[in-house]
Amino acid sequence: MSEHFDFGAPALRADRFAYYRRFRETDPVHQTPHGYWMLFRYADAEALLKSPAASSDFPANPNWALARGGPTSPVVRAASKWLLMQDGAAHKRLRRVIGKLFTPKVIERMRTRVPEIVDRLLAGVDDTREVDLMSALAFPVPIAVVSELIGVPEPDRETLRVWSESMGHVIDRTVTPRRLIAMNKAEPRIRAYTAGMLKDVGAEDNLVSLMARSDAAFTEEEIAANVGLVYNAGHETTANLIGNGMLALLRDPDALTALREDPSLMNTAVEELSRFDPSARFACRVLTDDVEIGGKEIPAGEAVFVAFDAVGRDPERYADPDRLDLGRTGVRSLAFSAGPHHCIGKMLAQVEAGGVFGTMLARYPKIEQAVDEPRYREHFNLRMLEELPLRLSR
Repeated sequence: MSEHFDFGAPALRADRFAYYRRFRETDPVHQTPHGYWMLFRYADAEALLKSPAASSDFPANPNWALARGGPTSPVVRAASKWLLMQDGAAHKRLRRVIGKLFTPKVIERMRTRVPEIVDRLLAGVDDTREVDLMSALAFPVPIAVVSELIGVPEPDRETLRVWSESMGHVIDRTVTPRRLIAMNKAEPRIRAYTAGMLKDVGAEDNLVSLMARSDAAFTEEEIAANVGLVYNAGHETTANLIGNGMLALLRDPDALTALREDPSLMNTAVEELSRFDPSARFACRVLTDDVEIGGKEIPAGEAVFVAFDAVGRDPERYADPDRLDLGRTGVRSLAFSAGPHHCIGKMLAQVEAGGVFGTMLARYPKIEQAVDEPRYREHFNLRMLEELPLRLSR
C-alpha cells in the first residue's frame, strides 16, 4: 500500500470510517514514515493493549517530557504519578486504592443518584423546551458524579474542571505553546487545592480520603496528581459518550424508538454506542520488547497507536459493523481499553450515560435535533461535540 496514515490527512477528517477501512483491508498493521505504527483490527488492538510489553510510561521518554516543559516541569512530574501512566507494580499500587471508588456498591448507588441529578438539571429547562445537551447534561452530570467521588464541593467544581481539562492536553500527540503554558500553570493550582483538602481528611470514602488513609503511603504529590487525573478522565470521556450516543440515537429513529419502548436494552445499548462512535479516537503504547502483532514483528521502543473508530467497525469482530444494533451482545468495546489499563470507571460511565438517556426518554415523548450538523471541538484524541441543541416535547 503506497498510502501512509497521517493524523492530519484531509481524508481522515472528511470520512474517518472510509479512511480507516482502506488501511484495515490492505495494511492493518501499518508502519508509518512518521515514527509510529497504527493498528486497525480488533484482534490486533486487543493483543497490543493486553501485552506485557506495552508500556504507558510516556513521562520516562525524554522527548515526550521535553515537549511538555521537561522532566521537572509541573505537568510532567504530575503525569509521571498518574494511574494512567504507570506500569506493573506501580500501576497496581494505585489501582488497588483508586478502584475502591468504583465498587459494585458505589455503582448501584449511582443508578439511583444519576437520575436525581438529571431531573434537577432538567428542571430549569422545562419552560424553554429547548436545550443544549452538552452544557445542560452531558458535562454537568459526570462532573457532579466525579465531584462527589473525589469530595469536591459544588462552588469549586467549575474551577477544577478548567484546571483538569488544561492538564488533560498533556496526552495530545503535539502540544501547542499556549497549552504548554496553561497545563503547567494548572498543575500547581490543583496541587494547592488538594493540599487544602488534605488538611480536613475524614472517614469519607472519597478519593482524597482513601489515598490519604491508605497503607500504600501515597505522597501529597501523588494524591494531587491523581485528583487531577480522575477529575478529568471522570467527566470528559463520559460527556462524549453521552453526546455522541444521543446523536447516534437521534440519527437512527428506529433505534431510539426501540430503546424508548424497551428500557431493558440500556446496558447493551450503551456498550454498543461506545463501539459505534467512541469517545476517544486513539490509544498509544510504547513497546519494551519486540512484539509480533498480526504477522508483523514490531521492535522494542516503537510507539503503536490503536484507532478505536477502526477497531469498532471491524467486520471480522462485528457482524454488519456499520449498523447500530442496541441489542448486540458480546460487544466488549475497546473504547474502554483492555488489559491492565482497562478503564477503571467503565461501569460508572455506562450508568451515567444510561441514566441520562433513560431519564430523558421517560420525561420527553419527543426529542429532536435543533440543528442538522452540530459542531465538534478541535481535539486530537477526543471526539467531543461543542454543542448538541435539542427540541424537547413533553
